[in-house]
This record gives sequence, C-alpha cells and structure tokens, in this order.
Amino acid sequence: MAAYLCGKANNYRRMSKPILSIHQVSKFYGPVQALRSVSFEVPEGCVFGVLGPNGSGKTTLLGILLDVLRADQGHFEWFGGMPRHEARRKIGSLLETPNFYHYLSAVKNLEINARIRERGEDDIDRVLDIVRLSPRKHSKFSTYSLGMKQRLAIANALLGRPKVLLLDEPTNGLDPEGIAEIRELIRSLIQEGITVIMASHLLDEVEKVCTHAAVLKKGSLLISGSVQEAFQHSAYVELGATDVAMLRTMLQEMQGIRIVGEENGLLRVELTQGMQPDAINRACFEKGIVLNHIALRKKSLEAHFMELTRGGSVA
Repeated sequence: MAAYLCGKANNYRRMSKPILSIHQVSKFYGPVQALRSVSFEVPEGCVFGVLGPNGSGKTTLLGILLDVLRADQGHFEWFGGMPRHEARRKIGSLLETPNFYHYLSAVKNLEINARIRERGEDDIDRVLDIVRLSPRKHSKFSTYSLGMKQRLAIANALLGRPKVLLLDEPTNGLDPEGIAEIRELIRSLIQEGITVIMASHLLDEVEKVCTHAAVLKKGSLLISGSVQEAFQHSAYVELGATDVAMLRTMLQEMQGIRIVGEENGLLRVELTQGMQPDAINRACFEKGIVLNHIALRKKSLEAHFMELTRGGSVA
C-alpha cells in the first residue's frame, strides 16, 4: 500500500493544474467561526482527504464548495475559474444519503433521481456496474446491506459522469466489510479519471486511499499537500540498550535528536537538522553504550493527525 501511495504521489507532484483552488475561505455562524482563512489546492486526478475531528469545519467546507453554504470571506475556483453553474454540473456529491425509496429497486431509485436532476437517465447501467451492484439492480433497496446502500448512494452521485466526487464521511457507520468495499470503490474511481475529495475522521482508511490531504482543527488549516510530502517527517528511530538511563542521558545531550517516547524499554527519538541513525550508533559506541536494538519506524498518518489536533507539532 505504501508503494501505491508513493507512486501516485510522484505522479501527482508533476501535475501543475489544480482542479480546485481555495483562497482564504472563512465562515461564521453568529459568533462562532467555523472556518478561518482556509487556503489549499486539489490536484486533478487525486484522492484528497479533508481530515479533522468533529467540529473542525470539514462539512462546512464541503457545503461551501457545493454552493449549499456561502462563504463570509474568501473565494474558491473550480476547473481554473469555470463559471459556477457550469462547474456544478461536473461535480457529484454525497453529503447526506439520498432519499431512496425502500420498496423500489436500485434502478427505479436512480431513475427518479436522474429525472429530478435532469441528467444521467442513460447512465444508470454504467454507474451500477462501477459500484458492482449490477447483479442486484432489480432488488429492493430494503434488502441491501449498509455497504450496498452506500455504494448505491455513490452510484447516484456518479450519474452524469462528473469529473469530481465530493464525499462526506463515506464509510461512517459501516462494518469492516462495508469499509473495505468503499475503499476499493474509491480506488477504482481514480482509475476512471475522477478526482475524489473526501472528508473523514477515520485516519486508517484515509491513509490507505488518499494521495493528498489537508488537516483542519477548529476551522483552521494545519497542514496540506501530498501524503508523501506534507507528512514527510514521518519517521522515528527506536533504540534499546542494556542501560537505558545512560542511553537517554546521552541522547538528551546530542544535537538533532528529540526523545518523543519510551515503551517496553525502548526509546523513540525523532531526528532533526539532518541527523542520521548511523550517527547515533557511532556516538553510542564512542560512549561505551552498546545498542541491542535500533530500528527505523514510520509514523502513520493517524499519528501525525493526533499530534496536530492535540496541539503538538510534527518534527
């Protein structure tokens, strides 16, 4: 999975044209500021995760991007400044589960929604095939599992061949099987050339599908960019020695090292100022400290998210 993300990030890094540009967007609900001068860009063809805990402004931001809400300050541009009404026809969305009729089939429900939106009536078989519901397209909605219902909602958003798909918590409430289904579906969408922007707080799932991410906290943007680059300071070194106290004292005196934790007799340190693990090994040898464990570990996106949203910082 790491190779998948790395390869995708390298491809997207070469892209120069953003499909969405957000400039200093702010939103107030009375005295409460939901968004605080948020700015970032979304490259075309990526899976972009908008991350943050409840109350961070994720859903408000998606609402503004879909013209459901109006920003109080700032602006945004779709497709390089395309007129808003034209851009909206190129965007599919799932902010809330559509009002499907439980006693009707998938096909009938999509026909109704296509007529309401005045597009996509000739697209139903294609979208059902994309979300792998074709074998059950004539089954009643009430017979679907939660994962199948969510896949039908995504099929509904795909009617009319949108270039961008906005999803708000697409795996919320699903069991592990349903989460895996949506994860695989999102991966397949980027193969179709669709840019996916998804808000979520399930960091493990986001890390497995997103190539880019932005982290919000209380309406403020903390960090954004490709998963590979924005979170590049994601490694730490795990160290162990017979005399852990002596090792800790030595590390505290070294420049370019920050001790970030200790667990099961092993110290976790982050490296700064160009420090490399082999320099620690040499320093320990010179001080007569014999390391019995040294390993380079990689932080998960979730670990970075927790540091940022708890008020810490990424080294």
